[in-house]
Amino acid sequence: MEIPNSAPTLTPAPTRAWYSASIAEFSGATSATIFARLADNRDFDLVSTQREAWQQQIALLKQVVSDLDGLICFEFTVPRMGRRIDVVLVLGPVVFVLEFKVGESEFTRAALNQVWDYALDLKNFHAASHDAAIVPILVATDADDVAGAKLEAAPDQVYAPLLVTPEKLRVTIDWCLGEIPHNTPLHMRSWLSASYKPTPTIIEAARSLYAQHSVEAIARYDAGAKNLAHTSQRVEDLIDDARRLRRKSICFVTGVPGAGKTLVGLNVATLRRDESDLTHAVFLSGNGPLVAVLREALSRDEVNRGKAIGQRPRIGEVRKRVESFIQNIHHFRDEALKDPAPPHERVVIFDEAQRAWNRQQTSNFMRRKKGQPDFNQSEPEFLIRYMDRHQDWALIVCLVGGGQEINTGEAGISEWLTAVRDKFPHWHLYISEHLHDNEYAADTALTEMREDKRAHFEPNLHLSISMRSFRAENVSAFVKALLDVERDAARVLFEKIRERFPIILTRDLNTAKRWIRKHARGTERFGLVASSKAMRLKPHAIDIRVSIDPVHWFLNDRDDTRSSYYLEDAATEFQVQGLELDWTCVTWDADLRFIPSGWSYHDFRGDRWTNVKKAENQSYLKNAYRVLLTRARQGMVIFVPPGDADDHTREPAVYDATYNYLKSLGMPVVE
Repeated sequence: MEIPNSAPTLTPAPTRAWYSASIAEFSGATSATIFARLADNRDFDLVSTQREAWQQQIALLKQVVSDLDGLICFEFTVPRMGRRIDVVLVLGPVVFVLEFKVGESEFTRAALNQVWDYALDLKNFHAASHDAAIVPILVATDADDVAGAKLEAAPDQVYAPLLVTPEKLRVTIDWCLGEIPHNTPLHMRSWLSASYKPTPTIIEAARSLYAQHSVEAIARYDAGAKNLAHTSQRVEDLIDDARRLRRKSICFVTGVPGAGKTLVGLNVATLRRDESDLTHAVFLSGNGPLVAVLREALSRDEVNRGKAIGQRPRIGEVRKRVESFIQNIHHFRDEALKDPAPPHERVVIFDEAQRAWNRQQTSNFMRRKKGQPDFNQSEPEFLIRYMDRHQDWALIVCLVGGGQEINTGEAGISEWLTAVRDKFPHWHLYISEHLHDNEYAADTALTEMREDKRAHFEPNLHLSISMRSFRAENVSAFVKALLDVERDAARVLFEKIRERFPIILTRDLNTAKRWIRKHARGTERFGLVASSKAMRLKPHAIDIRVSIDPVHWFLNDRDDTRSSYYLEDAATEFQVQGLELDWTCVTWDADLRFIPSGWSYHDFRGDRWTNVKKAENQSYLKNAYRVLLTRARQGMVIFVPPGDADDHTREPAVYDATYNYLKSLGMPVVE
């Protein structure tokens, strides 16, 4: 039998909140009992400040809410963020998110953003909160009263944070309940047990994994999490099998865009980051900005967690530990040239393995840059040969994606398969059943491998469910249709996403910046992005030749002029691939321009635009815009310059054609 909202008791949900109860049960329990429940769940030493904070919160809320009817939760876990909400109150149709700053006399911007982030997290990822009104409230216990508060709701019913003192908490709650439309009351048990389906950014995911949270805990609690867990476990099993059987193996993990291939690799690397362990693993990527950002994010996070519990970790020592299991693939490769010994690691994970260089590109690089005139191997063959120096066992994990190739000489997966087939007969292969030759450039090598007894094709090595775009699953499909000039399909897809994933069009850069700043809430990150060929955005103060530091751009806060928040420095496809922002301003130059027959491709040389004629280079340019158009998690504005009739490099007709094509797909225009 269902328990009505007025039920005096409620079964706790230890997986979500450290303490949860109906307000009636909370009011009837002693403060000592409630405190004991909280203390039993803690995963840290209970310092005096935390003890005092809980005691003050319990005492205050017993005074404030005892005569109300609803649900109260203390320390409500937010897995994606690796944090906990101080208190959640579910009262009628409204969810109140309370963040207490005990002993604080000011309402800081950081604290305001914190409680706003919590409210947004519930709205986006907690199933029972999707349609609920959510009011974040920041309580600073020693602050002066703040006058003139307004109840301002965004279209998704997340209200702007309210700043209150303890004395004004009850009157604020009553005011909200009186002003907010009376929708159907939320059911306590259903709200508490509802699924939580977070989709973390790769930075958030890496932080959580490094803090020893499970891969399931930070992924969506549905089929996507199960898929991710099964694939991660299969890779773990292959590592253990290789060691036990003294076997050399290579496995290929595939997945749809945004399904979590990199997450699988990071999970393995973080679980096996102990260098003293024989199964110590290293995560390797040729994406320099991704490596730099992940390393610094993990290092800063560990330092901050250490400070929170009274320790003083040295940032240099922390960085050294992180660098041991997240490395640039080029540095790993260079070690093989310096030292004939095998690498320290027996387990290596190659991210975006299909982007490794072919024989020609690798040979040219080794001859020009490394003084190796007779080098005649592809990058996959060279890397396998390096791992083959181990006398007994080794495992290579290849994370394989399709599309978004943006550099010359990228080999596809065929070079890996061919190398094993022709050069390493003692290596075993474990291959995703979904490794298709047309999507991953596997060519005939894949067909031949199906007849090889060393090859095992497995369903658990494929990630079939995208977890990237929590607002609209059709964004990638829309971008594909846009770039493939499939007008009808693009219009249909845009109608599906426009409410939950706004995309607007403008000819004014300042308008674009204002739109983004207005829509971003809390610490939601936003930034300018541009093609690396966008050479004529300089009149708009966007110079892509000025290289950004991705660490500062992606990680630093609003007060840092080097951060993405300042909307001054634009990141190119090379600096953002593999990373994400909440909101983006995509600046569209004349390098990719629309013409009646489709797209026209251009490169700026000297003082004029020249045609890009090679099909391969045209593909790279189109994929650059594909990357830029798929970096946002919540929405984007596309800025197409108006051009200048007095500048032959910025003819208005060129920009107008692209603008009119985008407008024809249904994008609303903001002047």
